[in-house]
Amino acid sequence: MLPPLSADKARCAQIVYKRGVSVRFLGSISLLALVSILLGCGAATGGHPNDPSSYPVLVFSDVHFNPFDDPSLCPALDAADVTAWPGILQGSKTSTKPATANHDTNYPLLTIALSSIKQNLGASPAVIFTGDLLGHNFPTYYQADCNNSDPAAMQAFSIKTAIFVMQQVRASVGNVPVMFVVGNSDSYLGMGPDSSFLAGTVQSYYTNFVNGSQANYQAFFNTFTSGGYYSAQPLDAGLKVIALNTNPFAPPYPGLPSQDTAVYAELAWLDSELASAQAAGQKVWLLMHIPPGADTITSATNFEANGSLRDTTAAMMWVPAYQQAFLEILAKYPGVITMTLGAHAHRDEFRILSAGNTLDITPSISPCFGNNPAFKVFSFARGTYTPIDYRSVNYDLSTAPAQFTPYYTFSQAYSFTGTLDTSFATLAPELVTNSAARSTYIDQYNSGNNSGGANPITPSNWPVFACGVTNVAQADFIKCVNGN
Repeated sequence: MLPPLSADKARCAQIVYKRGVSVRFLGSISLLALVSILLGCGAATGGHPNDPSSYPVLVFSDVHFNPFDDPSLCPALDAADVTAWPGILQGSKTSTKPATANHDTNYPLLTIALSSIKQNLGASPAVIFTGDLLGHNFPTYYQADCNNSDPAAMQAFSIKTAIFVMQQVRASVGNVPVMFVVGNSDSYLGMGPDSSFLAGTVQSYYTNFVNGSQANYQAFFNTFTSGGYYSAQPLDAGLKVIALNTNPFAPPYPGLPSQDTAVYAELAWLDSELASAQAAGQKVWLLMHIPPGADTITSATNFEANGSLRDTTAAMMWVPAYQQAFLEILAKYPGVITMTLGAHAHRDEFRILSAGNTLDITPSISPCFGNNPAFKVFSFARGTYTPIDYRSVNYDLSTAPAQFTPYYTFSQAYSFTGTLDTSFATLAPELVTNSAARSTYIDQYNSGNNSGGANPITPSNWPVFACGVTNVAQADFIKCVNGN
């Protein structure tokens, strides 16, 4: 089973860089959001503002690098070793400006993003990347732009592209480990990852990303090649990072076989990893690409078309049975997981998985869906591995600056203190009752690009997005949206 694209991702892949059409909505900027913008994000080198007991961890996602932005370069890139790629890409006569809305990340935008990530690392002891190195529709572009229909050649080019991005990341972040997950675009098929892609990239992922994070290579090799998941200790013995491959958890494409065996094997592995962490007194950061809960953008489109949601129109990110099994496992280990991160949606949002378990979704570097590129720098309390705040750094597509700039800091935008889990749990109901909080959240959802219909949230479909924050089960989500 391979995970389907949401309606939003399918649109980006299918229209192939033609600007999509969505309903325009400009949420009014609340005073809190304005204050956040004016005050900035705090020092790039620190953790939580004015708190020496915290440290920063930078998180970025969904790069979706597009080496075909200048199609004329494809034959040269195909023939060259990845070490020669920067010179080839810099020599482009047509691809000289950063990617714009509804395009994947080109080389100029990748350079700006990684330079800004380097500037914002500060004392971050690790970097987290939540998936999707490769651009959308990768095999199709390769065949057309390199004029090569040989599957083996396309696979080799996919590997070189993935390695190129990994090496560029490594050059930007220095020696700190990069904890990562595989995205659904990280695949020879453009919808995976498939097992052959995992086998072809395992050494590169280990060498360029996780090496130095106390991840035993043989253990990493065994789980990664069998299912795309692994665990590591990037900081010290008190913290375990569990990196899942949740792409097979998504509903299958029509005609593809069930992945029940692989998914339940991964869930059993997750159970054992959490059990060992609990027994050892460790805390866990849980990473994934496709998050559980509703596919809010597809559901919002269906809701506006039909006026309500049903089982057939309430799109979910995961197969419900897989999600239920996952949540049952989490419930067995209260207090063990201190942070859960997801991606895939390209937007800035969070979800309440259960009491004490929240999930933050990192926005994308790719502006493929009209969103401003962005990443986050989280602040963690020393000794507890608990996130207490984050700041968002974005790239304003309307002004095309030379670098990513401060966008907002969560604690300032919503006037919250304490852990992020507690703050998210408090904010969730306020999105319904507090118009200022709601306006701020909507403005931030697209990382600030709310012009020209780029933001998918409208006044009419807002209930879908609000209910998606607090209701991860399909039945609960439908009842909430329909007002039952």
